[in-house]
Amino acid sequence: MDRKQHWNHVFETKVDQDVSWFEALPETSLQLLEAAGMAADTCVLDVGGGDSRLVDHLAARGMDCLAVLDVSGAALARARSRLGLRAAIPTWIEADVAGEWTLKAMDIWHDRAVFHFLTSADDRHRYRLHLLQTLKLGGSAIVATFALDGPERCSGLPVQRYSPDTLSAELGPDLAMIDAVPHIHTTPWGSRQSFVYCRFRRVH
Repeated sequence: MDRKQHWNHVFETKVDQDVSWFEALPETSLQLLEAAGMAADTCVLDVGGGDSRLVDHLAARGMDCLAVLDVSGAALARARSRLGLRAAIPTWIEADVAGEWTLKAMDIWHDRAVFHFLTSADDRHRYRLHLLQTLKLGGSAIVATFALDGPERCSGLPVQRYSPDTLSAELGPDLAMIDAVPHIHTTPWGSRQSFVYCRFRRVH
């Protein structure tokens, strides 16, 4: 399965209200970013942030150390078009999170609903390596996945579901769990999906 081809097709053929994960206001993400101590000078990487509205809200707060990574160039193009002049603020990285890419050290790693698509142990290993290479010591990682009672598939792809304990074990001992927040996401057509949002601090 070619992830790049799959996600480019999604974002080339569907609008916001056609995808289950759309959030006009990423409220839970913003709450956890604030709990992590996010300030105007905080550096935030949004993994899989493609067409998410999170970067819009962060740029609107005057933050200028932002990066958005997504495997889909089509998703990034939509976000850049939407942001207009503010599109000059983020660093845009078109790459698979488990592929080849680099970024300067960041204060916060945010991932809503990318990690659960990594059903291969090798992909999860490469994800962890990138996370540890990118996140500063003492920095925060916010990772949201489908919970154990969440969907088994999304966008036609299988997913790996997690509890806070299994997610913590998967990410490893260098990340200490601080918060675990259950969340029910309502899709644009009214379905309910069970997520778990976990906030970690890098301790080693």
